[in-house]
Amino acid sequence: MSKLVALNEHGLPIGEDHPKARYTNHEVDLVLALRDQGASYGEIARKMDMPKATVQAICNGRARCQTPYQYSK
Repeated sequence: MSKLVALNEHGLPIGEDHPKARYTNHEVDLVLALRDQGASYGEIARKMDMPKATVQAICNGRARCQTPYQYSK
């Protein structure tokens, strides 16, 4: 069975499908959910075992902020 890969408007893989992705889309969703619940960057970083700067980048839209333009098999 083929996996659908999310692509940006330039046809490049994004999110967990990007070759250099360290975190799954689910982990990123959890980071955003924890932040919405009022957790601090430090609390989220400890809970998710990721650098505080990464948590800040995800929450501020500097990392993992693209939305899929299309999908490919």
